Amino acid sequence: MKVLNISLDKKIFEKDSVVRRRQADLASFSEEFHVLALKNGRDEKILPNFWIYGLKNKNKISRFFEALKKAGKIIKERKIDLVITQDPFFTGMLGWLLKRKFKIFWQAQIHTDFLSSYFWRESFLNKIRVILAKFLLPRADGLRVVSKRIVKSLKKAEIKLKSEPAILPIFVDVQKIKETSAKENLRQKYPQFDFLILMASRLAREKNIGLAIESLAEIIKEYPRTGLIIVGSGAEEKNLKEKIEKLKLEKNVILEPWREDLISYFKTADLFLLTSNYEGYAMAVVEAMAADLPVLMTEVGCAGEIVEDGKNGLVTPVGDKESLVLAIFKILDSKDLSRELVLGAKETILEWGNYENYLEKYKNLFEDCLK
Repeated sequence: MKVLNISLDKKIFEKDSVVRRRQADLASFSEEFHVLALKNGRDEKILPNFWIYGLKNKNKISRFFEALKKAGKIIKERKIDLVITQDPFFTGMLGWLLKRKFKIFWQAQIHTDFLSSYFWRESFLNKIRVILAKFLLPRADGLRVVSKRIVKSLKKAEIKLKSEPAILPIFVDVQKIKETSAKENLRQKYPQFDFLILMASRLAREKNIGLAIESLAEIIKEYPRTGLIIVGSGAEEKNLKEKIEKLKLEKNVILEPWREDLISYFKTADLFLLTSNYEGYAMAVVEAMAADLPVLMTEVGCAGEIVEDGKNGLVTPVGDKESLVLAIFKILDSKDLSRELVLGAKETILEWGNYENYLEKYKNLFEDCLK
């Protein structure tokens, strides 16, 4: 089969990025695999059957029409069988238009819980996205989602689909995480703290990192040597810095730039914290569990599917500061609880398959869509 993947990830243009390696693996079972990233970048043939393409325009509207034209050219010249889109919004519209014009198959992918009430309320643009997705998804030949939560949201919204959504999260190499030794020790890096809480994500509104910072202000009243290490970058960085300064937490909250390799941090922190308003899956949570790091997360993404409250992690309601603070105190007050959560996580992580099985599932997704 010949596949065109329409992506939003600019890391495809980075030679040694995880994104490029992952796409190259998908090319391994395709006759041809083409990735059109809706970002500025140059066209390049990476492998005999794997190509990447970028755009030149910076204006979003101009970029849409440039992408439509370029994708059409690839489809005609390479005789593409299947087009995949990374979301049911901007790229989804491209997928539907290409499907109609060239009579090819289209698979939409959903990586976030866009039907969450928090997603709707976040911005006017998100409201447009939801309306657009509800129009587009019934017209897709196949649908891949990353969690059961998204499937439940789709059923609750009564969106009529051509076929049942296939659940396939982003692969986490659990064995690699377990076998990799920590090269950098957070406790040695920040010896002023007795307890280290780690967060790692884009600094975006939906991540609600401000809630974690506000909760820490309560925690340090009883545990003043508690540190919050936030690894990430994004549009909310300025707002978060202002909140840290306002709450006088400069000594307890550390902002670090994003880094690809977080295994050392997972293995040397005391708690992984996720406070998002909504998530598709929350892959970092699974990575933390694989590294034997206790997890505390809000009721989003893989909560309930992978993370079970009290069994292998702690789960609190979205946006509930009081519950979050109490949960952190539980961990701080009981080392036995941390050990119990880690043991529970070990049993959960064992259920993950290997990478070869994962790629086989991905291949089946493509083939099912073509049927």
